[in-house]
Amino acid sequence: MPTVSIATDIPVQRYARIAGVLLLLSIVGGFFGELYLPSRLIVEGDAAATARNLTTLDSLYRLGFAGYLLEAVCDVSLTLVFYVLLRPVNRELAIATVLFGVISTTLFAVGEAFYFAPPLLLSGADYLTVFTTEQLNAFAYLAIKMYGRVAGIFMLFYGAATLLRGYLILRSGFLPGLLGILMMVAGTGFIVRNFVLVLAPAYASDLFLAPMFLAAVSLTGWMLVKGVDVPKWRAMATSGRDLAG
Repeated sequence: MPTVSIATDIPVQRYARIAGVLLLLSIVGGFFGELYLPSRLIVEGDAAATARNLTTLDSLYRLGFAGYLLEAVCDVSLTLVFYVLLRPVNRELAIATVLFGVISTTLFAVGEAFYFAPPLLLSGADYLTVFTTEQLNAFAYLAIKMYGRVAGIFMLFYGAATLLRGYLILRSGFLPGLLGILMMVAGTGFIVRNFVLVLAPAYASDLFLAPMFLAAVSLTGWMLVKGVDVPKWRAMATSGRDLAG
């Protein structure tokens, strides 16, 4: 396979620090919007209680959506940053991570449309008077459930991007191999849960996603404190070496 020269004057350590900041913001936004707020607002199996929470805590609910937007912006930015950092290892696989990452964020945005539907359904607008209160509560609750299902069945793409990034980190030499292994395990967990959710939803435990937290926190800490081994990154970028070739 022909070698491809990569510019070596890129401020690679700055990119690593940016990755650390973006990962941290993504973790905070994701925790707030995906774990903390749902536990405060959604009452499992009770559409009426959930609707009351969404109505009385509307600002908090919208703040959760803002958290999702922050996470999405960070994820898109990380797609570019990781491409720059990991391209010297294997350009084709680095491009694949970009494609999987963008598709993942796009499909997650589709799910977010369902998440933002309840405030509209519970707004009390005149055109909604044809529905009973119980029906509107049920529609709002269904929209939230649809958000979770749509986001869940497309975890495959996020998992694939994470798995490939982990592989590239493992083979890089300028980042710790352990981080790569953690990322690969985390990505595999997302992929497995995706298929379990589709084929046997009763067994789609959130435990499949647990490794992602450890991997994300570890990678965030490393990027903020240590970054990459710049001489090794520059040596690989200069040689245009393709470890998968």
